[in-house]
This record gives sequence, structure tokens and C-alpha cells, in this order.
Amino acid sequence: MQPKFRSLSGRINRADVEACGKFNERKMEIIRTVDRLRKAVAEARAEGKTIGLVPTMGALHDGHMSLMRRARGENDVVVASVFVNPTQFNNKEDLATYPRTEEADCEKLESEGVDIAFIPSVEEVYPEPDTRQFALGAVAETMEGAMRPGHFNGVAQVVSKLFAMVEPTRAYFGEKDFQQIAVIRKIVQLEGFDIEIVDCPICRESDGLAMSSRNTRLTPEQREVAPVIHRVLSSSVDWAKDHTLAETKRYVIEEINSFPHMEVEYYEIVDPLTMQPLESWDSPCSGRPVGCVTAYCGKVRLIDNIRY
Repeated sequence: MQPKFRSLSGRINRADVEACGKFNERKMEIIRTVDRLRKAVAEARAEGKTIGLVPTMGALHDGHMSLMRRARGENDVVVASVFVNPTQFNNKEDLATYPRTEEADCEKLESEGVDIAFIPSVEEVYPEPDTRQFALGAVAETMEGAMRPGHFNGVAQVVSKLFAMVEPTRAYFGEKDFQQIAVIRKIVQLEGFDIEIVDCPICRESDGLAMSSRNTRLTPEQREVAPVIHRVLSSSVDWAKDHTLAETKRYVIEEINSFPHMEVEYYEIVDPLTMQPLESWDSPCSGRPVGCVTAYCGKVRLIDNIRY
């Protein structure tokens, strides 16, 4: 379904740019082509304005909105992309069932004062197959990298394209995807982008479940169980004070798996910069260790993390 927003001018091609509503006298453009996006951000840069980019895959929730608010407070212009990137999915069923809620997404973006919503087609982003292979190194080889072959290369493909299109001053990402942030910093290094990467805290539901677009796929019974992920992670911080790292990992996995519908895919305690698993609490570490978990609740794959 197309958003029910009225064009600013009958002369504007709907496939190119649309406008939707007002936010405190601020108008938001919906842009669907790369050419129009480049022109819009070039105009902003020519006026000396800072640009904040928030890449998303849509199905927006309050966690995404917290990124929009952060970007709104730190930049003159805010660009949000809404694009379900096929190259980062190694599971066709996961891609097919990923929620798509464009009209509701536009309403939410408008309410947070976003200036530009970039909502392209797959053909617009990938007019030709993207065969680039990124030398992401060790940060992309563990955890998600090991479980989802090709996933981070797909992330690198789309993020590098968005960065080149928008050339933002800052780009905003949520810490729920903790490893992905490390990968994105690597992309910035490899491609030589002059962009500040801003990582933002995880937003949670009132029962502790990390906000995620995938949560909408949980059945009512699964939704009741899913917050156990965060509860166990939280309890493991105290547990870790009197137990080894290996014992802490075992505790988290066994506790989560003891609940119905739950099955841990992996749990690793890693260096927060290198993403390399630690062998003990005494292992050299560039900061507070981070415990990263992926668990299935039924068929829904959920991720979360916590600092020790």
C-alpha cells in the first residue's frame, strides 16, 4: 500500500519525490530515487547544514524513533532510509516475512521531524548486481558473521551505498545490533568516509524485551516468554562476579534454554571493539566485556547484549 500523502505539486513525479504532512511547520519529503536524494542533500550541504542519517529496514518502533530524536537534536537535516536490503539476508524465508509497513513508518518519521524519508526500490539501490566483497576482517567473522554467511558483506554493500548517496555528517545505529556497529566502523575505515558513527542505547519494552521489528512475529505466548532473554542476561552480571567466564556463558545458555519456545543459537562474551571472544575475565580487553546472544523464540530470531 502506498502512503496516503499528498504531493506538493502536480508537476512532481510521484515515483521521484513525495511530500507528506507537517511536523511543527516542517515538511518531510519522501524520496524514491537516488538522483533526487543526491540533489536534496547537496542543497543542504551547500547551505552549510549538517546531515544526520538513520538507516532502517522499516517496520519502525520506538527504538528507531529514539535514533530519529537523537539525530534531530544533533543535525540541521535528518535523512531516514527505509529499505529492506536483500543482500544481507541469507535466509529467503526471513526476507519474505520481514514486516513492511510503509504508511505507518512515514507517519512515525513525520512525527519526529525527519526531513527526508528515502524509500527506494531494490532496482533503484541495485541497478546492477553488487558483486563487491569487503575485507571486513575479524570483527565480521564471529557470532553473526559465523552464523549468517554473507550477512555482513550485504550490510557493507547497502551501508556503503547509503553513505555515498547521502554523505552524512553523522550516522546513527542502535546498540542492539552491537557487532554490526563494529562492522560499520570498519566500512568507514575501508572506504575512507568522513562520517561520525553514533551508537545509541538499546530501547526496551516495559518488560525488558529489546525492541525489534521481529517482535511483531511472536505469538502471544511467545511474547510472554521472550523477555527472559534480558532477565537472564541481567542476572548473569551478578553471577559473573563469583564465577568464571565459561561458567557464566553456560549459565546464560542453560537458563534461557530452560524456558518453553526458547533455544540459544550462540552466546559469546567478547571484546567490545574487536568482537573476539574472551577466554577468561582476565583476558586483555579494550573495554568492558560485552555478552552477545542470539536466541530463537519459536521461529523468530532475537538478539540482545549486555555489558559486564
